[in-house]
Amino acid sequence: MEKEKIRPFYSELQGYLSQSPPLSSDFIWEESVWTQYNETIKLLSDVSGEELSRFSVKSKLYDHKEPFVKVIEYRQKLGGLISYLQGKYFPDEPAPFSGMPTTVISQSQQQNQTIQMLFEIRDKIEAKMPDYPEGSKERKFLQKFKDSFTSISNWTQLLTQLFKMAKDFGLDIDSITKIFG
Repeated sequence: MEKEKIRPFYSELQGYLSQSPPLSSDFIWEESVWTQYNETIKLLSDVSGEELSRFSVKSKLYDHKEPFVKVIEYRQKLGGLISYLQGKYFPDEPAPFSGMPTTVISQSQQQNQTIQMLFEIRDKIEAKMPDYPEGSKERKFLQKFKDSFTSISNWTQLLTQLFKMAKDFGLDIDSITKIFG
């Protein structure tokens, strides 16, 4: 009987995993993703009578404003919970996905480096902004580039955004080098 109460949650969690961002993404910025997952854990805890909060995901704040979750942490917790449920309630059934989720330490290190890099660039931008008068294209560029960080989750996106915005503001590579030099 307990097994049948757990099965809908087990399937729901597998659905979340199938729709989760790939490990090549660094961050989840959409709060509803981890909120829904955490609510499912609470309901599952109530139904199972087990304390499963260790599988919950806790967001961090980017620049003290924007909440985010690292994709690798989300997938680790989600995959861990699915594996736990499979082992406890459905051991006689095949694993729900081929190739159980794995922890890739280098991916986590890369994500930490990306966050650190964004903070360092933001600090550099804030230090350089006073060097340019209000309304100048350089200052407008710096402000807009800094504001775009909430949508950047990896190095490729950062460089693409940098060059696209520089072009939009009429800045060439020499101008960019001078601004950040």
